[in-house]
Amino acid sequence: MKSSQPSVNVARLIYLVLCELAGFAIALSSESIPLWAGLVGGLGIAIFFIIVEGLMKDFTLRGFSTATFGVAIGLLCAFLLNRAQIPELIKLAATPLNDPGIGEALALAFTVSSYASLAFLGSVLALRSNQEEFSFIIPYVRFRQDAASGQLLILDAEVIIDGRLPSLMAAGFLTGRVLVPQFVLDELQVMANSPASGKRQRGQRGLEILSDLQKNPAIPISIQDSRGMAEDESFQGRLVQMAKLLSGRLLTTDENLTKVAHLQGADIINFNDLSDALKPSVVVGESVRLALVRAGKDDHQAVGYMPDGTMIVVNHAISKIGTSQNVTVVSSIQTSAGEMIFAELNSQEDH
Repeated sequence: MKSSQPSVNVARLIYLVLCELAGFAIALSSESIPLWAGLVGGLGIAIFFIIVEGLMKDFTLRGFSTATFGVAIGLLCAFLLNRAQIPELIKLAATPLNDPGIGEALALAFTVSSYASLAFLGSVLALRSNQEEFSFIIPYVRFRQDAASGQLLILDAEVIIDGRLPSLMAAGFLTGRVLVPQFVLDELQVMANSPASGKRQRGQRGLEILSDLQKNPAIPISIQDSRGMAEDESFQGRLVQMAKLLSGRLLTTDENLTKVAHLQGADIINFNDLSDALKPSVVVGESVRLALVRAGKDDHQAVGYMPDGTMIVVNHAISKIGTSQNVTVVSSIQTSAGEMIFAELNSQEDH
């Protein structure tokens, strides 16, 4: 923003000169206006608007378009109000005063003040609202976000409790505004007040993680009021409906919610799928360096773990427990608990 300051100062100077020239031209074209009055008038108008521009230094083009939308809504409401014949009713009410001028003045005052007041209120309410509220209230009119801001991220309770979101956003893998529906926050509160110890701890953890997210200025997060949604929808249905309505991306760890979202055409990321995709793949014949930490199921086996937690069973390595060895992968088996890999000690050890 600092780099644009010289350009702004040049624009101010040019505007000041133009106002002075306009005042000078008006004074020359009118015999009743002294030359000094035209110059002072032009200078006064220029200074006034430069001061107004200075007060609006944090007012962006996005804010201007949002305020314009609010003004349009306010003017529409004022137009409908005046179409309700209220000014004529004011004139009739002033008839007993035996002065038709008073009725006309009151009617005009009402018309002007209604347009000005409702336009002002509309612009202020629009500026206080965010883009998600606009697209939620007006589903077919969506204020698109900047490409740099990323897609809107909608969280469910499970992914909040999981706690991996702050790290992924800090690393730059996920960008965009974070939105938590009100019914998700209500669910976390119910869990935090649950008499069951495990459920209560999970709910409290979710609320703590959400509080930490709100304290991080690098993560723009907001709570979305969901009163406008169908109450008869299921919890998962409301999440999918909100994701489609706001063109957002739903984040979850729930497999069933992932399937429902895919069936309904909603954009969704399952953190478990993301975690599986990031796991390093180990292929048969590959040699890895492995720390052997415990004995295996058979007497001759030793067990080690990859950085992602994948277990590798090394044959004929029981005597090597407590050391790191070079091993060669010989086979792998996919089980319900995950992938189990079998390996053999390398014939030539590195010393």
